[in-house]
Amino acid sequence: MTNEENQDESFISHLEALRQTLLKCLYSLAIVFPVTFYFAPKILNSLINIILGSAKISLNYFSPVEVFMIQIKIALVIDLIICFPYIAKQLWDFILPALYDNEKKFIKSVVILSSSLFCVGVLFALFIILPLIIQFGLSFSSGQIKAVLGISNIINLVLWMCVVFGLMFQVPVITYWLIKSDIISYNTIADKRPYVIVIILILSAILTPPDVISQVVLGVPTYLLFEAGLLFSKLKNNSD
Repeated sequence: MTNEENQDESFISHLEALRQTLLKCLYSLAIVFPVTFYFAPKILNSLINIILGSAKISLNYFSPVEVFMIQIKIALVIDLIICFPYIAKQLWDFILPALYDNEKKFIKSVVILSSSLFCVGVLFALFIILPLIIQFGLSFSSGQIKAVLGISNIINLVLWMCVVFGLMFQVPVITYWLIKSDIISYNTIADKRPYVIVIILILSAILTPPDVISQVVLGVPTYLLFEAGLLFSKLKNNSD
C-alpha cells in the first residue's frame, strides 16, 4: 500500500471518527430535550420572576403559539447547557490524540476557565443586569404612558444578554491566550489600553440595548476583566 493510500485511509478514518462523535452529541441532545421541554414552563416562570422582580406588571403575548415557541426555545437552550459537559468531553476525546502533553494541559486549563467565566457572565446578566434594564425601562411609565411588555421581547432580550455577557466574560481568557501563545507581548497589549477601552465601548454599544445603563454595566466589568487577564498573565509569566 502506497503512502498516498495510507493518507487517504487515515483521512477517511478521521472523518468516520468525527461523524461518530457528532452523532453522540446529537443523540445526547435528543435524549435530554423531552425532559427540558417538560420543565420549560416552570423555567419560564422563574425567569420572569427573576427579571421583573417586584415590578407590578404582567407580560403579554400576541399569538396563540407564541408562548409555546418560547418554551421550545428555552428547552433547547437548557438542553444544550445540560449536555455541554458531555459534548465537550466527546470533542475533547476526538482531538486529544493529536495534541502534545503541554498543549493538552494548556487547553484543558483554558476550557475550564472559559466555561466558568461564561457561567459567571450569564448569572451576572440574569440576576443583576437584566433587572436593572427592566427597571430602567419601567421608570418612563407615567399616568399617560403605560408599559406593555411582550413576553417574546423580554425572553429574547434575556437570552441575548446572557450570551453577550457570557462571551464578554471571555476577555481574560483571550488576553491570557494571546500572551501565552506569543502572538502579542504583555508590554504591547498593556500599552494599548486606550485602544482596548474604545473597542470595549464600541462593542458594548453594539451588543446592548440603546441605553446608557446597559452599556456601562457591560463595558466596566469587561474592562476590569481585561485588566484581570493582564495581571494573571503577568503573574503566570513570572512564576514560569
